[in-house]
Amino acid sequence: MKHKIPVEWMQRYESEAFARETACSGPLGAAYTPEATTFRLWTPLAEAVSVDLYPHGNGGGRPEVHPMERDAQGVWSITLPGDQNGRYYTYTVQIDGKTQETGDPYAVAAGVNGLRSMVLDLDAAAPAGWQDDRRPDIPPQKRVVWEVSVRDFSQDAASGVRPDWRGKFLAFTQPGTTLCGDGTHPTCLNYLQQLGVGYVQIMPMYDFGSVDEAKPLTKQYNWGYDPINFNVPEGSYSTDPYHGEVRIRECRTMIQALHKAGIGVIMDVVYNHTYRHENVLNHVMPGYFFRENEDGSYSDGSGCSNEFASERPMARRYLIDSVLYWAKEYHLDGFRFDLMEIYDVETMNLLRAALDELPGGESILMYGEPWKGGPSVLQQPAANKDALSLLDDRIGVFCDNTRDAIKGHCFYAREAGYVNGRPDMFPEIRAAVTAWCCSDALPEHAPGQIVSYVSAHDNYTLWDKLLLVRTDHPDYNVFDPAVLAENRLAAGIYLTCMGIPFLQAGEEFARTKKGEDNSYASSALLNQLDWKRTAACPGLVEYYRGLIGLRNAFPRLSAPDPDTPRAVRFLPVEAPLVGWVLPAGPERAAWKALCVFYNPLAETRVVSLPEGRWKLLSDGTTSALWQGESTVCTGEFSLPSCSAVIFGLL
Repeated sequence: MKHKIPVEWMQRYESEAFARETACSGPLGAAYTPEATTFRLWTPLAEAVSVDLYPHGNGGGRPEVHPMERDAQGVWSITLPGDQNGRYYTYTVQIDGKTQETGDPYAVAAGVNGLRSMVLDLDAAAPAGWQDDRRPDIPPQKRVVWEVSVRDFSQDAASGVRPDWRGKFLAFTQPGTTLCGDGTHPTCLNYLQQLGVGYVQIMPMYDFGSVDEAKPLTKQYNWGYDPINFNVPEGSYSTDPYHGEVRIRECRTMIQALHKAGIGVIMDVVYNHTYRHENVLNHVMPGYFFRENEDGSYSDGSGCSNEFASERPMARRYLIDSVLYWAKEYHLDGFRFDLMEIYDVETMNLLRAALDELPGGESILMYGEPWKGGPSVLQQPAANKDALSLLDDRIGVFCDNTRDAIKGHCFYAREAGYVNGRPDMFPEIRAAVTAWCCSDALPEHAPGQIVSYVSAHDNYTLWDKLLLVRTDHPDYNVFDPAVLAENRLAAGIYLTCMGIPFLQAGEEFARTKKGEDNSYASSALLNQLDWKRTAACPGLVEYYRGLIGLRNAFPRLSAPDPDTPRAVRFLPVEAPLVGWVLPAGPERAAWKALCVFYNPLAETRVVSLPEGRWKLLSDGTTSALWQGESTVCTGEFSLPSCSAVIFGLL
């Protein structure tokens, strides 16, 4: 049976009169001071509302009930004197004669499993020195993003993280961890600092519903793309989910530790749908925050049974308020939007402008998936690849064109790409080099709008994909030299493409999920980073590390302006080879120009270098040659099979 709302409600929500009469710009949620707390809830349909106070965040207990009063815009409010810090609350809302107890959509703290909201002095839930925490200055050339789940990062006992912090926020704060405590092979934060990435993208860390916070974490697993409370950190990632202030303090401590290490933090935000139809948004305004079909049933552009109506004024305000809240109160450095095609272009541009108004807000990254999970009824221009020219040029998209050209289609396990059996994809690889700015495949855009990648949490890991193309019966734990070469070539391509490079955590040590392409609810063992693989294939880790450092040494490769791609000169090499040169820009660079060749073939190929003396920076196997004395080349060079070879002009 489909969930539906009355068609007349839907028509009312869509009317200009309703938007005009119910528009609210004042504060919402629980506004705390030591002297009093004011509760405000926007619910114009309600006939009666009360706030119910509890001493505890879990079930049981009789509430202290306080009826609230309505204003002209449909905001119900009450001010309760005295210090309410630490008290839990719900709202009881009566709509169309039906009564529902619910949490607060604007809650910033909650009890176990997020069922009861919490009044909290946010300043008291800050770690020591939080007031001095600042977003690190990360120039474009250091914008390499490493994506990981809080859980996956440290669940492995070999991570060296203390047992009570494994799978928790605090695992990111433990310095000096090594593999099984061997003192030699870095793990976790220690590893990230040595790898050299600029940002860590954290998979959902807001309060989600698929993990029961009251049960041991080791007995359950989920990625968390199922929001309960959009503005509350997930309790299962804290050391104490029962006291709402703990998860906030520990989440901030994680961010603080990454900032201290010079690493930015990007939050994966999922406003495109909720965990279920019965949620805080629907409890206070049934159907308003979600799009409906003509018969009143929910549109399902998310593939998760509902989709967020970002174009409706108060839904748009909610999304923007939430992102700004995380940016201000958690000092976040960026936001990655799940299924961004569900959002309308106007909302995303308004959000970009709102972030820019924050102190240092222009440095906050914004990008997302430019697709959706199913048919949507959205009528306005959607935030997808076709709308790149309509979006602010600092709103980016994941580029599946680059991803699939390099290693094959993400949904078809046996379909090859340029590095693993389809050398005829070389025209797409050439387009990827310039972030598709010189191609008709995408509308006009800036290179900084393109996120170049070959693997993320969705679909097969890069290692698994390469093995599945090569053999029907892969052994995922054998480091086949031919597959390692394909892996290096894939990395050598996207880490030398313009735009923002992005990688799934562990891609650089051949992360495997044993061929599972959708592990969102698989075991923790399958999903966790296997830190022993860093010691098993150190050459691959060092290869990624060297490329990340090389990119940082040549800033023009990451220049966000739309003119830079036109400075790339492609060399007359025999197909399917790709060769190109980019002169250094106005910023200081280690070399006067960069020259790059890609060879996807199983045999060597001889190419002619442009005029000049070229230092060999990466030979396709070792990418850190640029760090010391190495070969200086002129004339011809023999490209190894299946390799990306990089030179710098002296």
